[in-house]
Amino acid sequence: MVIKCLVENTTIDENLINEHGLCLYIEANGKKILFDTGQTDAFSKNAQKMGVNIKDVDILVLSHGHYDHGGGIKKFIQINKKARIYANKRVFEPHYNCNDGMQKYIGLDLELRNSDRFIYSDDEYKIDENMSIYTCNTKARNYFNDSFGLFLKQDDKFVKDDFSHEQYLMIEENGKNVLISGCSHKGILNIENWFNPDVLVGGFHFMKLDTKNSQNAQILRESAQKLNAHKTQYYTCHCTGVEQYEYLKKYFGDNLHYISTGSVIEL
Repeated sequence: MVIKCLVENTTIDENLINEHGLCLYIEANGKKILFDTGQTDAFSKNAQKMGVNIKDVDILVLSHGHYDHGGGIKKFIQINKKARIYANKRVFEPHYNCNDGMQKYIGLDLELRNSDRFIYSDDEYKIDENMSIYTCNTKARNYFNDSFGLFLKQDDKFVKDDFSHEQYLMIEENGKNVLISGCSHKGILNIENWFNPDVLVGGFHFMKLDTKNSQNAQILRESAQKLNAHKTQYYTCHCTGVEQYEYLKKYFGDNLHYISTGSVIEL
């Protein structure tokens, strides 16, 4: 399996575009998969420079309904004429960031709802014998799970987002279970316990936890210790936060890696 990071907040190559968002290109079991698209068309420009032909992608999986993960879908549809887009049935609900007295729409372009390219999943969807999508909406969330000011608009009222629109991609190849997560909004500890994969790739959504705050630092420290108790190999990015990653790394050692725009993972 090969995973190329086409878009992430940071970059290891000044010739590539980095932006707040995530887009991963995956080759596994003879399939070419795109996981999220970032927030602009940067993924397509970086793909050309990284030797990836977006026209050849077989499947696009959208992790959840936020603009920084699905903002490039319209560009993807323009380039790629064959791939189906797997998204949760709640993905076009109105999502907002309500912080500092502001209410910012962070959902997807609603014009995309008219596209016939989408296949809408519910709690579980089997793409093929080696790939499945899960939401785990019915599973207990026993660990840290903060909405961090992210809301859903229902009947002109803002309610805390429960992230029921978020889904995870499990890929099985060569006896390994590799889980791909966008932001892990339902709590990275919960997700790890639900799946216990050999490899987990995705954001941990810790970027709002100030490492200089003792309570937040404790959450990070305890999270690292619990995650590191598993045999999973972690590749994190995006909403984990660089400062938070450096703090976590002290407790993970070689079991935790950061991927940036331009990073390539071979499993």
